[in-house]
Amino acid sequence: MSLQRLHLTLGGIVQGVGFRPFVHRLAHELSLGGWVQNRSGQVQIETEGLADTLDSFSQRLIKEAPPLAKPQILHSIRQAIAQSRRDFVILASHTEDAPDIHLPADTHLCADCRRELFDPANRRFRYPFINCTQCGPRYTLIAELPYDRERTSMTNFPLCPACRAEYENPAERRFHAEPLACPACGPQLRWRDETGEAALQVALSALREEQIIAVRGVGGYHLMCDARNAATVARLRTRKQRPARPFALLFDECGEDGNAMLHKYLAPSPSELALLHSPQRPIVLIEARAHNGLAEDIAPGMRRIGAMLPHSPLQALLAADFGAPLIATSGNLSGEPICLDPAEAEARLGRIADGFLHHDRPILRPAEDSVWLCAATPMPIRLGRGEAPQEWQLPGRLARPTLALGGEQKVCIALGWEDRAVISPHIGDLDHPESMAWLTRVVADFSRLYKVQAERIALDAHPHYRGRQHALASALPLHETWHHHAHASALAAEYPQIKHWLTFTWDGVGLGPDGQLWGGEALLGAPGHWLRIASLRPFRLPGGEAASRECWRSAAGLLWEAGLTCPPWHPQLELLQRAWQGGVNSPPTSAIGRFFDAAAAILGVCTQASFEGEAPMRLQALAESVSEGPHWPIHWQAEAGLWLLDWQPWLAGLSDLQIPVAARAWALHDALARAAAELIFLLALPGETAIGGCGGVFQNSLLAERLQHHLGARPLLLPQRQPPNDAGLALGQLMEILAKDCA
Repeated sequence: MSLQRLHLTLGGIVQGVGFRPFVHRLAHELSLGGWVQNRSGQVQIETEGLADTLDSFSQRLIKEAPPLAKPQILHSIRQAIAQSRRDFVILASHTEDAPDIHLPADTHLCADCRRELFDPANRRFRYPFINCTQCGPRYTLIAELPYDRERTSMTNFPLCPACRAEYENPAERRFHAEPLACPACGPQLRWRDETGEAALQVALSALREEQIIAVRGVGGYHLMCDARNAATVARLRTRKQRPARPFALLFDECGEDGNAMLHKYLAPSPSELALLHSPQRPIVLIEARAHNGLAEDIAPGMRRIGAMLPHSPLQALLAADFGAPLIATSGNLSGEPICLDPAEAEARLGRIADGFLHHDRPILRPAEDSVWLCAATPMPIRLGRGEAPQEWQLPGRLARPTLALGGEQKVCIALGWEDRAVISPHIGDLDHPESMAWLTRVVADFSRLYKVQAERIALDAHPHYRGRQHALASALPLHETWHHHAHASALAAEYPQIKHWLTFTWDGVGLGPDGQLWGGEALLGAPGHWLRIASLRPFRLPGGEAASRECWRSAAGLLWEAGLTCPPWHPQLELLQRAWQGGVNSPPTSAIGRFFDAAAAILGVCTQASFEGEAPMRLQALAESVSEGPHWPIHWQAEAGLWLLDWQPWLAGLSDLQIPVAARAWALHDALARAAAELIFLLALPGETAIGGCGGVFQNSLLAERLQHHLGARPLLLPQRQPPNDAGLALGQLMEILAKDCA
């Protein structure tokens, strides 16, 4: 049998995921000699042995890679040799190659480390920074690649002899685990003058004494308190200036299957449990049990509660020791970015938190919790810790490196070059100065991390979105994309095999090519070639932008458009109507998001929203409390080459006091779903045209389920990797630019 030398170059996610130790163990198992080395985003392997053994080695590198790794063999070179070496080593990292960066996300506490965390005989017993090659922070502590300790925020924590021995022992689970630490040499907790376990116990005492505490985690601070205590929850709402937006809850992973506490308070489905236990450990929206013992103000007017299991050892200790659900909400005032360091937290959260549980491991960049919903299919609502940065392979090559800025709300950025794109974690809404500062910081951080300088910027065509300020300051060429085209193209990116779409792009408002505020559109085509063929009949919004939170304004505009009167929602309603009649600050919109706002106000569900999307969320929760309602008529009418869905026939049903409010809410959801299905029939679309749904309205699981019901065997394709809301715009903008590059 011939001896050969095999040289491999591997790309993909191969750094920060225990890949080099895995290669080392596999080579020793197969008695192969050689070396493995981190390069700038890649891994190089040179190994020597029998040809058949090298074949097995190559196959197992991919098939048996660590769970967090996603390796790809980029190059493979073989040559015959006379004699092979027997030792296999990990070489020091090399940093001078052309970069091919793949940055791993933060990972949850693995089962092995969790067992050690609660094992009194283990030297890391109750150490809140325990980790190994398969768990722990990555994105939030890596300064740059190649991934070595000196290029992380752990560089100022020298390993003690015991940790050094583990780090250098190929038989150890912590062999080359870069964030490795223990109580003797690693980061420590602090509560005022207390440190370590004593600080943790003071924090737990504060929670038991009905206090609100700020806890420094992996990607920023959480505000935490007892989720069962109504007075404490009310105090948190007042201090955080968050009157109604739901709070997320942290549950202990206890019981034989880890779900005992969850089942006591919530009714999770198998798919929701799978998401909760996934490596990303996101917040998952789950239906609450009746009379569950939680404070009623956790999620006012909602049927679902955001739940998560511990993703870090510190969270695992807090959840287990407290023994009941804890609120774990972002450490910020509503609208601001999450706090990262102790001084900033005490300055910005001092009026909210009664105390602070800090630690001294630097957080290099923020990562809020991801949020998922299980509707017709599991769908992300927000991407953050554990899931971002998110990598995409584009269906073509960009002509120039491109930065996409997304929209105005739920902003994520995307950096695209060649056939690659990386999407940032959630940044937030840009109506706060701190968010604009974070946008600038994340853009610079991505360029530095991935060693890619954008040569042009893709952005929303709306002239007043604040991201435009950053774009103009860059002096780079700007490429505007239409809001709903980007929504549709983001969905198309998830299904590259599909060439032709009918996509319902339903959301709040976004500027359309005709200068109107769109939001209830049906687009036919593909990225770069969208044709608007249908829309909700427009109505005018009295007060313009003010209608986004004052739902009664949308309702007033709808009723006035139909020639009807409306309730006395505002003391100057008559003056407002005269302005509306004169077209003063009353832009027309076809947005289904605003239509839902109007319906919620007419039904008395929500006339004034305290957060974006509150009215539709309350309307959905009400509709889900019944199994059926009236079936309202559908009226599509053709006008100037565009199909318009007439909402006016539904106003009588919305206002019919003889029908229970919940049944009317259900009827509205069903009518919209039937209207979409009927449009497909009217258009007589061929079977190869895919039906898609995107935009924030498709976060409404009832609407998506009713539409799929009326479509029958024809599938409704929804986002599965990117959120349907404005967080997906940046990816869609890249797809629009790519289509022009490839034309």
